[in-house]
Amino acid sequence: MAQVVSAQQSPYVWEGTDKRGKRIKGKMLAVSEAAVRADLRRQGVVARKVRKEVQLFKGGKKITSEDIALFARQLATMLQAGIPMVQCFDIIGNGHDKPAMQKLVLSIKADIEAGTTLHEALGKHPLYFDDLFVNLVEAGEQAGALETLLDKIATYKEKTEALKKKIKKALFYPAAVLVVAVIVTIILLVFVIPQFESLFEGFGADLPTFTQMVIDLSKFVQAQGWWMALITGSAGYAFFYVKKRSKALRRALDRMTLK
Repeated sequence: MAQVVSAQQSPYVWEGTDKRGKRIKGKMLAVSEAAVRADLRRQGVVARKVRKEVQLFKGGKKITSEDIALFARQLATMLQAGIPMVQCFDIIGNGHDKPAMQKLVLSIKADIEAGTTLHEALGKHPLYFDDLFVNLVEAGEQAGALETLLDKIATYKEKTEALKKKIKKALFYPAAVLVVAVIVTIILLVFVIPQFESLFEGFGADLPTFTQMVIDLSKFVQAQGWWMALITGSAGYAFFYVKKRSKALRRALDRMTLK
């Protein structure tokens, strides 16, 4: 049966018995408790308990690149073991400790159950699956080598994350020095230079050009510094926000980089 994925869907925890009377439990993404029970009945499961999963402090945990790398590795391993794709998503989603990741995986599972191809289902989440990931999955589907391509994607993601950690570790000290230097410079311009300005005015002589430039810069930072910082920060945040969500912008930037 096709499931309609919407923003109102939430993870539900259920317990019940299968056709053999065996007690089973799991998690499912649905719009309501009634929808969960109806879906379980179609699967031959008699639901005993169904409740909405409580997401207190876990809800704040964001999906990271490491989560996506782990997802790719788990999916590749399970498909190579011969496990059906829908069951793979069910196992990965129910076994993850992050509610946000559970919701992502189970929503992809719902799309696949509705007849959507894997690359199309992944393409609906550009924040987590980039163009390279989606295109490689599509190539694997068309070539009949999805397991092999997913394994290569997982290896690429794992190596990328390891390289990112090394780069972050190497850049930590120079970044800390740069931050301290910026803070010290701002303190000098806002608090220290004005004290020297009043001292220089008592001399009654023309100041050297460089000294006058520093004093003018101090006045500018005091008058317009907060606005400049706010505008710069907002512009930077807006750029990266739109870049993650706009395929056209990413392609335009790639074309500019390749020129």
